[in-house]
Amino acid sequence: MNILLCGVDEAGRGPLAGAVFAAAVILDPARPIDGLADSKKLSEKKRDFLALQIREYALAWGIASVSAEEIDRINILQASLLAMRRAVEKLALVPSEVAVDGLHCPPLAMPTRAVVKGDSLVAEISAASILAKTARDAEMLELHQLYPYYGFDRHKGYPTADHLAAIARHGVTPIHRRSFGPVRKALEQMSSGQHNQAI
Repeated sequence: MNILLCGVDEAGRGPLAGAVFAAAVILDPARPIDGLADSKKLSEKKRDFLALQIREYALAWGIASVSAEEIDRINILQASLLAMRRAVEKLALVPSEVAVDGLHCPPLAMPTRAVVKGDSLVAEISAASILAKTARDAEMLELHQLYPYYGFDRHKGYPTADHLAAIARHGVTPIHRRSFGPVRKALEQMSSGQHNQAI
């Protein structure tokens, strides 16, 4: 019996805004994909190209997210693990084993192992990192249309100087993570009457 190895990775633990995304991928050994690597080491153009190939050639894949509101409720680590579990549950096939990037594994019904630097070592995890990153980036581009003053199309919600300046100028949106330090600080300043909240 063929072992169906599923790779899992997340994208978006560090940003101050938007959901955290995770992807789960079971690759097809008969249809290898050239160029898989940690999504952070690939250009945006290369990531987008590989994401299309993964969606076409993988035996199964799933993408899931956990909202900023949920992140605030359960913390970012638990939210990342929940996104991973949701991604695995979306797979059309049940994997024999799940390899997860990093130190922590979500609770799953099948054998699961954590692989440090897995996005560079395990092709299935590399593929998952690419799908998670491209899906999250696409959502941040959509959110940029809703909140054009924040520059989500550029920094994707990460705490850049531009983003922090935009929060100071325009306030906190409903998609900001209120439990994250810089956002919490901005909210405290707003409640003391220094800013107007963005609606």
